[in-house]
Amino acid sequence: MIIPVLSFLIAACSGSNPPDSKKAIKQPSENVYFTPVSNKTKEYYANLIAPLYEKQLVKTGFNGAILLAKNGEIVFEDYRGFINLKTKEPITVNSTFHLASISKTFTAMTILRLLEQEKLALNDQVSKYLNSFPYSITIKNLLSHRSGLPKYDHFMAGTRSYVSRKKTRKGKWVKYTVYVKDPISVTGMSSNYDVLRYLVELKPALESTPNRRYSYCNTNYALLGLIIEKITGQTYPKYMKDSVFTPLGMKDTYVFSIKDTGNYVPSYNYNKSPFPLEKLDCVYGDKNIYSTVRDLLLWDRALYLSTFISSQTLALSFEPLSNETRGYKNYGLGWHLFNKPPDPLIVYHNGWWHGNNTVFKRLISDTATVIILGNKFNQNIWSAGRMSSVFTGNSDTTNLIE
Repeated sequence: MIIPVLSFLIAACSGSNPPDSKKAIKQPSENVYFTPVSNKTKEYYANLIAPLYEKQLVKTGFNGAILLAKNGEIVFEDYRGFINLKTKEPITVNSTFHLASISKTFTAMTILRLLEQEKLALNDQVSKYLNSFPYSITIKNLLSHRSGLPKYDHFMAGTRSYVSRKKTRKGKWVKYTVYVKDPISVTGMSSNYDVLRYLVELKPALESTPNRRYSYCNTNYALLGLIIEKITGQTYPKYMKDSVFTPLGMKDTYVFSIKDTGNYVPSYNYNKSPFPLEKLDCVYGDKNIYSTVRDLLLWDRALYLSTFISSQTLALSFEPLSNETRGYKNYGLGWHLFNKPPDPLIVYHNGWWHGNNTVFKRLISDTATVIILGNKFNQNIWSAGRMSSVFTGNSDTTNLIE
């Protein structure tokens, strides 16, 4: 547990706050202006983080990169292990990692940028952009995971799902999802267009009425990737490189697609066994952005400083939309939210694909960020996001795995 360690460290440091801290609660819709972080403050944070990092990650076999930042400046950074276990190529500052579902933040914010450019509306029907799309679903439904669509990573792999009902012991009817093997499967390397083609031609049943409930579903973001292509007239990988990554200075970031399969470097399971290239590995929008912790910090800064989209538009994505679900966890437009008033909002997105698992956690009111990228599966990566406690001075008991 990191909580007792953190409490001890905070008590041991001189004062309860970093040397140059001036606590001011920021609202998501406000423009942010970073104040410089002194070397003394950076050292303060680093001294708190180092033992937590050692206990939570290093001692559990961490293979990856980590970066914590305050006011857009690095206060802790480290690289451990190998990017390729076979060749023993070490992980460095330029080593790229599959971001998995952190990729959704790029897709969602790009859609919101197209909204600002008046090239789409959130309530537009998906069929306006994707011909023959057979469902009455809006772009906002896709962004918020409220479309009711089945998961492509199930139906493209020979599995289909449907919603059924059963009675509980107390006699109450409840809905649940049933997954069964489907004889119809797709072979070969699949693309986003294969996902769309499957939906158009086979019209699988929706798992729920659109906007009825939240259900995290990669299909939504695979379709959003296609909508970006339709509107911009460019492939998703090219548009993201030319209009997002390059302008923001993210030189080591790219979208993995079919043309990259010849250079594929596997990720690894906890036991170091490699994951081979599979037929769903070229679908993007929901995943498949590769990046570094430093490039993600540039993305983080662009969001704080409103150099990609305005603070007002960004605030739209932080509005909790899955309110039928009890608890403090929620989802907006491309972001998981931990919303526990009066505590400040936590905005985050984790990721998992094969052996990659990742953390991108943003403490808006503290302008602080935790970024952890791993290519050898280690479930401690997700819980290590709690190291954000060093910025708040309060114990973090949240369980932000999803």
